[in-house]
Amino acid sequence: MPVVYNVTIIIDHSVHDEWVDWMKNEHIPEVMATGKFTSWKMLRIIEDHNPDGMTYAIQYHAPDMEAYVAYQQECASALQQKTQNLFGGKFAAFRTLLEELASQ
Repeated sequence: MPVVYNVTIIIDHSVHDEWVDWMKNEHIPEVMATGKFTSWKMLRIIEDHNPDGMTYAIQYHAPDMEAYVAYQQECASALQQKTQNLFGGKFAAFRTLLEELASQ
């Protein structure tokens, strides 16, 4: 059964533009290059009232739980460390695993 790995990030205004560019051109392509996900979406929370930054949800679609687990075991730590090295102290992130029940 397909799963969605959702990463919600609040990014500080001071690095917002740099972070968006990095996500689109470096980080997301690196995550996709792992071969564990079939597609992705980057979404901005429109009704965001957080004075500290802007909030985004990045959703990676995995074909099954095995692909997600393999990503976590083999790839996630190094990729998350790159984010920390570049933007540490300028973001807050939380991750959610979602089971896809239906789609169109």
